[in-house]
Amino acid sequence: MRALVLIFAVLLSGPAAAEPLQALVDAAPEGGEILLEAGVVYEGPVVIDHPVVIDGQGAAVIDGGGTGTVVTLAADGVTLKNLTIRNSGRLHNALDAGLKVKGNYNVVRDVRIENCLFGIDLSQASNNVFRRNYISSKAMPLEMRGDSIRVWYSNDNLFEGNHVEHARDIVVWYSKGNVMRGNRIQHGRYGIHFMYANGNEVVDNEISDSVVGVFLMYANDITIRDNQILRAWGAAGMGIGFKETSGAVIEDNLILGNAIGIYLDPSPWDPDKTNEFHRNEIAYNGIGIQFHTEWSGNHFSDNNFRSNFTQVSVRGRGTALKESWDGNHWDDYAGFDRDGDGIGDTPYEIYNYADRLWMDLPPAAFFRGGFALAALDFVERLAPFTEPELLVREQDPVVHRIDHAAARTEAAPQAAPKSALELLTQ
Repeated sequence: MRALVLIFAVLLSGPAAAEPLQALVDAAPEGGEILLEAGVVYEGPVVIDHPVVIDGQGAAVIDGGGTGTVVTLAADGVTLKNLTIRNSGRLHNALDAGLKVKGNYNVVRDVRIENCLFGIDLSQASNNVFRRNYISSKAMPLEMRGDSIRVWYSNDNLFEGNHVEHARDIVVWYSKGNVMRGNRIQHGRYGIHFMYANGNEVVDNEISDSVVGVFLMYANDITIRDNQILRAWGAAGMGIGFKETSGAVIEDNLILGNAIGIYLDPSPWDPDKTNEFHRNEIAYNGIGIQFHTEWSGNHFSDNNFRSNFTQVSVRGRGTALKESWDGNHWDDYAGFDRDGDGIGDTPYEIYNYADRLWMDLPPAAFFRGGFALAALDFVERLAPFTEPELLVREQDPVVHRIDHAAARTEAAPQAAPKSALELLTQ
């Protein structure tokens, strides 16, 4: 039977008093349980170097006092649950964090990490579980905050049901087999950023109101499925971004209300791999899909492109004719379906008219919604004085909106049904 270490504190007027937590951890046997007194503030920092269970009963606090990292897990098989970690230091070079994990097979659940520069920092730590935690950074400008979750050379970890807000990034470096599932990520810079990190999964998350939803940089074989990626706005705003990334599977996502829905900067980079985009709802974005340059190797099928200001653009001189477009629905398709088979009688095509101006000269996009460019575009389409360039061609477009999981999520992203307009403005 595991030893049970009960810790009681004498409550004084003002802050609760308790002995430093380190002594209690050191005194606990391997496999022992430390039951913290609810409502008591325990002094950090603390280093846990052998397997124990620490239970804060939902109301205990470990306070770092504004210096260094508050809690360090330097062992395997530790369980940390039902408590609050707060007040780390402010040094980026020291990676001052609420929780630093250097071991394997640990469980951290129902923990609140607040006023900590970095939230959870994993370094060569694998097979850990982080579930139902809350993480926020310090009240600083966005670029000065630390990362909510930082994964460095750490594999096969599960991050599930966490709520992350007002921190900088979730960043995964040189790591594989990690799963981000069912998290709510808000008001950050990069919702999730993979760098040189292959074979990870992002499933069933809500990522909203960040500068970038998910960015894949030199990170291959990533799966992004069943997510809501909402309202990444501003000059650099994008829902999902690619930089020289290959073998990605992007499917069943709601990508709504972003400056750019999907951005591809020469991807795929590996000529033997493709990037697959299936059954996504790409709607109400400034640009649905933007290619950094003319490229090939991306396959788009069974997606709905709806109410994007611009469906597809290619920066600089080039087209998207080398990409694969198959069975997508485009809400601005102007053809007919006379035989009623659900497939357009004529191909869906996008031609460049006045929009060629802002694709070639990005600063001109400032005037994109203005009267001058609208009038010029109208005149160009009515009586072209230059030969328009064919940008996109899909041979067999789907006439009606495709009913798939992402399309249904737009109407009901949570338990209560919500319209796309409510999602866009909530």
